[in-house]
Amino acid sequence: MRYLGNKDSITDKIKEIILSKINLQPDSVLFDAFCGTGSIANAFKTTCNVIINDNLNFATTYAYGRMNAAKCTFEHLGFDPFVFFNSADITVEGYFYKTYSPGGSERMYLSKHNAGRVDYFRQSIENWHRLNLLTEEEYRYLLACLVESVSFVSNTAGVYGAFLKKWDNRALKNIQFLDLSDGIQPTYSIEVHTNKLEDIIEDVRCDVLYLDPPYTQNQYGTQYHLLETLVLNDEPQKVSKVTGSRSTREMRSDWSKIYKVHILFDKILAKTSAKHIFLSYNNDGDMSKEYIESIMKRYGVEETFECIKIPYKKYENWKSKNRKVHYEYLFYIKKKEKKDIVFESPLNYIGSKAKVVPYIKKNLLPTDTFIDLFGGGFNVGINSDSKTIYYNDINFIVKDLIESFRTYDTYNYITYVKKFIEKQKLEKGNKESYLAAREYYNSLPEEKKDKRMLFALILYSYQQQIRFNSSYGFNNTAGVRWFNDSILAKLISFSRVIKEKNIKFISADYINIRRKLTLGPDTFLYLDPPYKLTTGTYNDGKRGFKGWDAQLEQELFDFIDEMTQLHIPCMLSYVLEHKGTVNTALEEWISKNNYACISLGDIIGMSGQPRKEILILNYEAPTFSY
Repeated sequence: MRYLGNKDSITDKIKEIILSKINLQPDSVLFDAFCGTGSIANAFKTTCNVIINDNLNFATTYAYGRMNAAKCTFEHLGFDPFVFFNSADITVEGYFYKTYSPGGSERMYLSKHNAGRVDYFRQSIENWHRLNLLTEEEYRYLLACLVESVSFVSNTAGVYGAFLKKWDNRALKNIQFLDLSDGIQPTYSIEVHTNKLEDIIEDVRCDVLYLDPPYTQNQYGTQYHLLETLVLNDEPQKVSKVTGSRSTREMRSDWSKIYKVHILFDKILAKTSAKHIFLSYNNDGDMSKEYIESIMKRYGVEETFECIKIPYKKYENWKSKNRKVHYEYLFYIKKKEKKDIVFESPLNYIGSKAKVVPYIKKNLLPTDTFIDLFGGGFNVGINSDSKTIYYNDINFIVKDLIESFRTYDTYNYITYVKKFIEKQKLEKGNKESYLAAREYYNSLPEEKKDKRMLFALILYSYQQQIRFNSSYGFNNTAGVRWFNDSILAKLISFSRVIKEKNIKFISADYINIRRKLTLGPDTFLYLDPPYKLTTGTYNDGKRGFKGWDAQLEQELFDFIDEMTQLHIPCMLSYVLEHKGTVNTALEEWISKNNYACISLGDIIGMSGQPRKEILILNYEAPTFSY
């Protein structure tokens, strides 16, 4: 049948690629999560166990029916239903005759004769099923064949969102009840779900996840409403006066909405149990190749990522036939172990630990409470597995900005930022529009300074730094960066995790943290203060917040010593050497207290200069070097 995104023509190629990546065993499970007409699932029915899912009942019925067709004998029915249906020209003036043909409406989906035949077919199949003359496989197989038969005489351009105003020659031919069996019986189990994938992904155990979601804003529930009604046989009375469509509210999919599809893709990759993930997508899709790669590499082993272009003749209608060339892609990644997945802040924070989080995680102690005392961009705290996580930063503006990712719905956050960017005409390298937008933000009263505006400004500022004047006005200069797909990927993953974990927010001087919280041996303190050997916008003492000098550094050392006496584990990220200058006070303090010191090697900062970063631990941990 004609179906948007149907993979029949490239099924063999997709199967070949999948089998080249994975040694599937008879007990392996492949999950075809957007099965559609079941092309991919059907190709694997003799290779391994298969699970199919789709949001539409007609799709899972069609896929399951075609997959089981060869094993249907109609023993209880006692005769061949195909010969029976095609040997007599019986019609019934039922629901389809009255609703989708000129027999009872002005709609021209089917000729009167063919609509009457469809009613006869549907009623007969339902009667046989009610009388227990059909197995479940036989019932779905016949319904699949009915769907196939209708598609060959429907007076449409391929989908059912609308009918043609004039009769197509194919629609005037008498309908035949077609057999879609491929003659191949399934060897292993076939499990069926008819749900929204995001609602069941955590419950479906599988080895391979194959994703073929909608690529654009086409709502399949709208485009195939007639077939859904045909399979459900529920004869809805409230239908669209023009198209005859049933209510599609329950069938609407967020996978067909820009940015919502981005959010869902992140969730599916995070939650699936599959070790191997394949995604079919094309160059017309709402998700870019860059976004897909960013998300897949977050959850997958980077070296295994691959994007394979597949020759593909896309179904075209009058709206799309003059558009650019279409490419079908098959993306692959082998999923990481959960402990190896790292989430990154969407803020390009000075001194960010995003690149060294894996090495930090290896040396953390498991505790119930984790406190990120100099939270900044929150790259470390967001990756903690503790039951309770505290974010703290003396800069209350930054604290509120990080908390905004938890407060606001992610989709609303993105659309707000995009609208602000559009309204303020923010563009890469456009200094005039940036300065105008910055002035607008700073002119607002504090209660109206939405942190999503600030985030948008940061994205278009110099090196995306977070910089304020002494009056807390945002004063970073214009830059040549923008809201790209890499940042979008970070924002979506970060926002999901910050909502899922038990994270609490504080804005206080770290030295006073005991006035805010009760600290104990089951509390872990992570400290990533400004560095005495480097200067950033947060430690020069000119932005309305404390700077950082030798006196404050000694205060930090004394604080950690006190925590050590209280048996509270601490990890300090700090710089030992920068531009040839060694922090001798730091060396002496480490030696005096016999603290563990782990080298992270040379870290390249925003200035392009390397700095020798270290981790200092007041507890025993395995020695690890970068």
